[in-house]
Amino acid sequence: MIITIDGPAGAGKSSIARRVANELGFEFLDTGAMYRAVTWGVMQRGIAWDDVESLVEFADAARLIWQDDRIYLDDQDISEEIRTPQVTSHIRYLADPPKIRERITAQQRRIATGRDIVTEGRDQGTEVFPDAHCKIFLTASPEERARRRQRQLAEKGQVITVEEILASQNQRDLEDRMRPVGRLRAASDAIVVQTDGMSPDEVRGEVLRLVRECVQASAANSAPSDVTT
Repeated sequence: MIITIDGPAGAGKSSIARRVANELGFEFLDTGAMYRAVTWGVMQRGIAWDDVESLVEFADAARLIWQDDRIYLDDQDISEEIRTPQVTSHIRYLADPPKIRERITAQQRRIATGRDIVTEGRDQGTEVFPDAHCKIFLTASPEERARRRQRQLAEKGQVITVEEILASQNQRDLEDRMRPVGRLRAASDAIVVQTDGMSPDEVRGEVLRLVRECVQASAANSAPSDVTT
């Protein structure tokens, strides 16, 4: 069973998706880690960022494994290496070109086959898993998301103003909405959860309630009918 949680930057998708997966006994698929892994691999091999053909070839040939919340590239565990600022600043070269997104989407589908998974991102319910059993679109106002991000950074000892975070976030939102493939939008059959004014526990509880309703409905629809003719 596939459950997708999409939404804009700063909506809390990753933390909520992880907690929902844990509550349900599902696996959590970190799609961002997959893009980071390919980005890291490109950096290690010295492929030019403007050589789209070579980037596509690498993304197609890369063997990604997601297991026990760890990401492997060609059998090498790079779960820590992909979290550097250098990788973060270059992800866009892999996330924007449609042909590369197609390759990584294929990898995501391969990894999810036959597994009960909660996955999060921006296009999981629209492009990657359009037939997912349950789709959630988690969102909040730009100001609310910026304030949350500021609190998260403050807990790590990083002091950044809300205005700085908001400016960066708005630019990212614009880029996500303008992508020719994988753009940010709610699927037509997604349940939109507006989280302004809600605590993380309240968001988790609401998403979990909605997901459980989806799971129960899916189970009921797939149950054999007792009606005979």
